[in-house]
Amino acid sequence: MQGRAKLVDESGQSPDVTETWPSIVITKEEIEAEIARLADEPMPANGRRSTNIVHPLSAAPGLGLAPGIDVHIDVLKPGERVRVSRSNSTAAAMCIGGHGAARIGTSTFGIETHDVWNVPSMHPVFYENNGSKLLVRLTFSNRPMLEKLMVYYGEEAADAKVSDDWFHAVAQEFATGPRAKDSAPIVPIGNGAFLMPYEHLVDPDTVDNHALHWPWPEVEPRLKTVRAIGDGYNGRRLYILYNPATERRNGTTHSFFASIASYPGDIVDRPHRHSSAAINYYFGGSGRSTVSGEKLTWKAGDLMLSAPGWAIHNHASGPDGFYALTIQDHPLMIATESLIWQETMKEPIKNLGTQIGFQTNISELA
Repeated sequence: MQGRAKLVDESGQSPDVTETWPSIVITKEEIEAEIARLADEPMPANGRRSTNIVHPLSAAPGLGLAPGIDVHIDVLKPGERVRVSRSNSTAAAMCIGGHGAARIGTSTFGIETHDVWNVPSMHPVFYENNGSKLLVRLTFSNRPMLEKLMVYYGEEAADAKVSDDWFHAVAQEFATGPRAKDSAPIVPIGNGAFLMPYEHLVDPDTVDNHALHWPWPEVEPRLKTVRAIGDGYNGRRLYILYNPATERRNGTTHSFFASIASYPGDIVDRPHRHSSAAINYYFGGSGRSTVSGEKLTWKAGDLMLSAPGWAIHNHASGPDGFYALTIQDHPLMIATESLIWQETMKEPIKNLGTQIGFQTNISELA
């Protein structure tokens, strides 16, 4: 039904103050209870035993734990498999129990506890539990953002033959050949500005983007490096699980980075804030956080909206330190030139990716 646009006079108004959702902790016990409930349910026709963990302030369309990020608990019993599907969302996932097999686009790999991988847009996705225990995954996607924009698209294969066709089609997408845009040059008009023909609009330059896999046995030994950084370090002790297809966005997907932090005991980070939202899954140790003035505690197995966008926050490790997976929509914010960041509350707000960012004292400690 066609309506009439509203005309809202904003003359003379100052920029609105950004509001943030409160931080929230989903405990290990809550997650384990939901895993058990899913495992007790009859297997759905498409094989997907899945629960979306939704923030109490989230509203449809686009239900998520953060405004643009959802987190699903996905469970497969031994011998079960999912029907192949694909969508225009992107995702990062971690195995938090059991082991199995994944086939995503042109990539096939085994997955074990604490492994992490990415799921590129429109790549067919297949999981199978070929072990003897429950295969449990946490999947983080940008679907809520797409649903809010009313552009989310997803589909499932009808049968095995269609599934194979989808995987074959993805492999063909990376083949090279003649392109119309090569015959339609971009025209400079001075001062750094250009005119771009339509052929470039519908066939832009591409960057190969495949599903990548970060096995925990390969990642864990390297975390000793960041865990051993001295007490005077003014950065954060983590590695980004970097996908080179994201280029300067420094992401695991084009919307998120996934990082793994490894902290020794009794380290307190400095309060800071950023427009990107962060969700932490703690899989070792314990600690506490202060977010927008609220103090929260967490332990291994807990999931937390740890940094709502632009909320002042800091984290502190308990006596035994901690391991944490962080999912943050930092690459999305860089792509939209919206990643404002304040590394300490005494430093200026910077637009990362456009301005030179903040510097750590890692060279002094080395």
